[in-house]
Amino acid sequence: MRAAVFQEAGKPLVIETVPDPIPGPDQMILEVAQAGICGSDLHMAESPHMPSGLIMGHEFAGTIAALGRDVAGSWKVGDRVTALPLNACNDCSACERNLPALCSHNLFTGTSLLAQGAFAQLVGARAAMVQRLPDGVGFAEGAMVEPLAVGHHIVSMADMPARAAVLVIGGGPIGMAVTLFARHAGAGHVVVSERSSDRRALAKAIGATAVIDPQAGDVGAAFARLTGVERPQIIFECVGVPGMLGQAIELADVRGQVIVAGVVMKEDMILPIVALGKEVTIRYSQAYTERDFEAVIDALAKGRIDPRPIHTSTVSLDEMPQAFEALRTQPRECKVLVRP
Repeated sequence: MRAAVFQEAGKPLVIETVPDPIPGPDQMILEVAQAGICGSDLHMAESPHMPSGLIMGHEFAGTIAALGRDVAGSWKVGDRVTALPLNACNDCSACERNLPALCSHNLFTGTSLLAQGAFAQLVGARAAMVQRLPDGVGFAEGAMVEPLAVGHHIVSMADMPARAAVLVIGGGPIGMAVTLFARHAGAGHVVVSERSSDRRALAKAIGATAVIDPQAGDVGAAFARLTGVERPQIIFECVGVPGMLGQAIELADVRGQVIVAGVVMKEDMILPIVALGKEVTIRYSQAYTERDFEAVIDALAKGRIDPRPIHTSTVSLDEMPQAFEALRTQPRECKVLVRP
């Protein structure tokens, strides 16, 4: 099969012909119809710790091409599916609680040579993690189920009062998904703070009630002016750079909630007395569960959500390395899909 292969940190991906994957006993092999480029893929491609030969890509949809010998159920070749990109141990406390994404031994598809990803014509998936795409849910939507499920899970972590006043910090794909599901959950105000004017426009298209340019002035003052509410009741931090958590705590209302989805790989500093003085609740959200995937697919099938504004372009596998590099400097793009 053909695949976009990582060779060295800081270098473009290379299109190569590599061996087709063979299904393990509990696996399926999927023919990839669409795969999404995630910000985490961009970060991995800059890391000197990633192995040469890695095929990234954990957001995907396609058709079943082969079944492992132990795969049970009514699955058949040609079924239209997506899958949670999880390969958990099935033998730890997280797995026992049906939280495979939190398994300390889990390998996310597309992050290891033992779990190659979907920037290829074929990809392997655990059969237990595969979910059907119903009629009316196309492959483009199917490939966006994974990032949408991240947003759904983040919003589900909040105790959302009716007509809540919400601030979303960051207008990337995850911030967009959070905006979509915050509105779906009944929030009255969903204000997105985002530096890029293109992404602020996308946030409005996806359902944000207002947007803020954080470079133009005080975010808290702008939020109050736009909503008539003094402070956000819920803040979703979707940027992931040092300082954002401290800012979110400062902005939060008394007994406000800060849900942290941004991934910070360095030490960060907050002033705990600020959170203590307002009894702010801080929660972290990582990945999703099977229920999040099911909820997203159901909402797509029933037309309750429309993620199309998030999908800004589609490229072929041959075009993918150039598009991948361009995403580092083109904030006007949001979700780029690859058609292998």
